[in-house]
Amino acid sequence: MRAFREAVEAGDLDAVEALLADDVVFTSPVVFKPYPGKAITAAILRGASRVFEDFRYVRELTGPDGRDHALVFTARVDGRELTGCDFIHLDEDGLIDELMVMVRPLSGAQALAAAMGAQFDRIAAEAQAS
Repeated sequence: MRAFREAVEAGDLDAVEALLADDVVFTSPVVFKPYPGKAITAAILRGASRVFEDFRYVRELTGPDGRDHALVFTARVDGRELTGCDFIHLDEDGLIDELMVMVRPLSGAQALAAAMGAQFDRIAAEAQAS
């Protein structure tokens, strides 16, 4: 998903949001319940951009139908190195309708959970403002 990757790498979060379907579902690596909707997904991605340090994509995989993508990344959160993957599915209009993030190792996931938890009031307010 070149457009998503380029927007994330450029820090262009408005462009990232424009790629999300209204009914997108975000699945977090550290929270059990998925988050449905464009506003909350965009706000979570903005929050993640504030907590990830040295974020970069290192590999991109695409399914045979062109609607499934996996973007492998590396980053640091609060000094912890982590590797993760954004699993993306596109709807029939080419917009992201599913975004699932996974990270490893456990210490990186724990650092991410703590950092995002500290941001969650701001994330919720940003989602409400949309």
